[in-house]
Amino acid sequence: MNNNLDLLMDQAADLINKYDNIYICSHVQPDGDNIGSTLALYMAICKIKDKVNVIKVDEIPSDFLFLPNSQVFQEYSTEMPVDLFIALDSSDIERLGPGKSLLKKAKKIINIDHHVTNDNFGDVNIVLPSASATGEIVYSFIKHMNIEIDKDIATCLYTAISTDTGRFMYSNTTYETHLIASDLLNTGLDLNLVNIHLYQNRSIERTRLFLEALYNMELYLDDQIGIATVTQEMLSKHNAKLEDTEGIVSFIRDTDTIEVACLLKEISEKEIKVSLRSKKSVDVSTIALKFGGGGHIRAAGCTIYDAIDNVKNIVLEEIQKSFR
Repeated sequence: MNNNLDLLMDQAADLINKYDNIYICSHVQPDGDNIGSTLALYMAICKIKDKVNVIKVDEIPSDFLFLPNSQVFQEYSTEMPVDLFIALDSSDIERLGPGKSLLKKAKKIINIDHHVTNDNFGDVNIVLPSASATGEIVYSFIKHMNIEIDKDIATCLYTAISTDTGRFMYSNTTYETHLIASDLLNTGLDLNLVNIHLYQNRSIERTRLFLEALYNMELYLDDQIGIATVTQEMLSKHNAKLEDTEGIVSFIRDTDTIEVACLLKEISEKEIKVSLRSKKSVDVSTIALKFGGGGHIRAAGCTIYDAIDNVKNIVLEEIQKSFR
């Protein structure tokens, strides 16, 4: 760990020790890294503080309800006093959804993230783009505070890292990632249980949604670009939820000819969530940034407020430009 990172973690630890009204915030459309990191830090701080609050800003996908203490996510009144606000895995305050109202009341803000597009909105910003997941940074921070990582904390951190590295297959996986995973496994966490819940637990509804989305996938530029859509009509038809779209874009990317995969999810008639993945050469974060989004080189996203067909056309145009 470099000296600057040590200093930032010292500053964050000092704030946690100083304040009592501590709130940890999840983000909109929370994923495994966000949920796992949030629960791990919650349990760690609970070892040294009497009470920690965890802000729920969106529905927690059922895939992650097996995690220890998943019930602690709660909605809070904006009238609540906030001393310290901790944001995890959020590149900007818009990612916090309704949680940003509590952030604006906080005396101090700790921002822990690994997105290269993070805008350093905290008083203390522990932002490490080289980390495979925010879970990696939270692991190092808990270690830095000399708090024991027990089996429950390890389960949450392993979930965070495993999901954000695509089961340790993505290019963001490093030597350090495997060392951390090894240390987490050494706590005796139930790896089989984690893997079953995360990767072998797809519902019939989700499977049918996958099949329709993939069947209607469109290919461009000699099959190097694959675009699929999920509409509200499709969700209703298969009795599926938005969380059931998880994994579709990665499945498209795994096709041998595909370099860029794109999934368009219709949140409402003119609100489209765009998920982008690439394999080797295209930086999809630059594409997402053009539409006010962000993310990583190989995984990024944004939200565009227009009809889904219009969104497909403008996003496709930007993807095609990235090949020139």
